[in-house]
Amino acid sequence: MGTVVEQGSGVLNGRANLDVFSETLQALADKDKSVVVVTSDSRGSGKLTPFGQKFPRQIVEIGIAEQNLVGVAAGLASTGKKVFAVSPACFLTARALEQIKNDVAYSDNPVKLIGISAGVSYGALGTTHHSLHDLAVLRAINNIIIVAPADNYETEQAIRRAAELPHPVYLRFGKKAMPHLTAASPDDFEFGKARIIREGDDLTFVATGETVHPALAAAEKLAGQNIQAGVVSMHTIKPLDRDLLSSLGRAGRPVVTVEEHMINGGLGEACASFMFQQGFRNAFRIVGIPDEYTVTGSQAEIFSHYGISKDGLSEVALNLLNKRL
Repeated sequence: MGTVVEQGSGVLNGRANLDVFSETLQALADKDKSVVVVTSDSRGSGKLTPFGQKFPRQIVEIGIAEQNLVGVAAGLASTGKKVFAVSPACFLTARALEQIKNDVAYSDNPVKLIGISAGVSYGALGTTHHSLHDLAVLRAINNIIIVAPADNYETEQAIRRAAELPHPVYLRFGKKAMPHLTAASPDDFEFGKARIIREGDDLTFVATGETVHPALAAAEKLAGQNIQAGVVSMHTIKPLDRDLLSSLGRAGRPVVTVEEHMINGGLGEACASFMFQQGFRNAFRIVGIPDEYTVTGSQAEIFSHYGISKDGLSEVALNLLNKRL
């Protein structure tokens, strides 16, 4: 079962997860010279300029060559280095997919793949720059943990744990400031163990990454209508928290999954596949980006268009509770 944390509105009073990633990485490198960053012309966008200035011998600039990025990262990891390979998620998981599959996962080189500007963070740059496939393609590859932190706390804990893990990890980060969802202690974070952000007996939102906050906002709107919606941060997409999903299945309440990803092959299909194969028949909806090229706009505008918002998610929940399609 996931860890229960304090309820609250999750006000956007935190920093961008990438800022926390950069600071945590510097703290690790300050104590461990085996920590190395490999980047593909992403020092600025990856918030790595301070790292490079402080640790010039622990950063490798590959240039815009993602396949080389992953190959070099795998080689360094095979020598005992704690390697963080940083690149825009859309390019890292598409251009270098073969290298991730063979050089990292198949060879069990403990590279930490950091997908920055994930989901629709690039906004109006459009489909070529959106990473709405990354969860799906990496879920299909054996031996890689997939993580999408929902706040600064999850980000710091994920980076610290990933650095010590002797296996591949993929972490995806967006650009915007994130909410503080909890003041929990570090012992409350674990890969494969979801966090219960809000309890609720009527239905449950299971969200990941930057969609956890709109799910929480929807739950609080529903509370004004005497509907108690639970909110779960499923920060680890692979492996899933099967114990938590089983508990939701046994409770029988409706489940709405929410993700900044194509509805094909992501969090929703992963949860549905597990629950339905276990014999659970909860009312179930997947909210994400439909099987189409996205509209043009900012991340907030794209979220709103596809219903990844307080109003859109509360409407989905009400329709599900009322058994309307």
